[in-house]
Amino acid sequence: MNELIPRTGNYKRLLSYQKADVIFQITFDFCSRFLSKGDRTVDQMIQAARSGKQNIIEGCAASSTSAKTEIKLINVAKASLKELLEDYEDYLKTRHHRQWEKGSKEYEAMRKIGREHNEASYFMALTATRLPET
Repeated sequence: MNELIPRTGNYKRLLSYQKADVIFQITFDFCSRFLSKGDRTVDQMIQAARSGKQNIIEGCAASSTSAKTEIKLINVAKASLKELLEDYEDYLKTRHHRQWEKGSKEYEAMRKIGREHNEASYFMALTATRLPET
């Protein structure tokens, strides 16, 4: 069957979406557990994590009609997640926690786990037992 506009792919199968969903869930949990409810940072972090995830969905939906729009939305997702990373780094700095250096055993272990798992449930079980600086 010929389609005028091809159907978009299943964004839930995209690795980028799966990772962004994990990041959103971890961020929501982190903010709920370790930041004060009235802190503006809570809203900023949750919205940045949500934007990262939602713009991947929007980009996927736009892909059938405009590659340019798809790329723009993916770039917005990337920028939102970069903003979120900076918020996490600020959390570490303002509380005098060490940020893991590239090559450190903690950093390399985290990267390995990130490569091997895409399920939010796996990461949520881990974060439930970790200190906020982890």
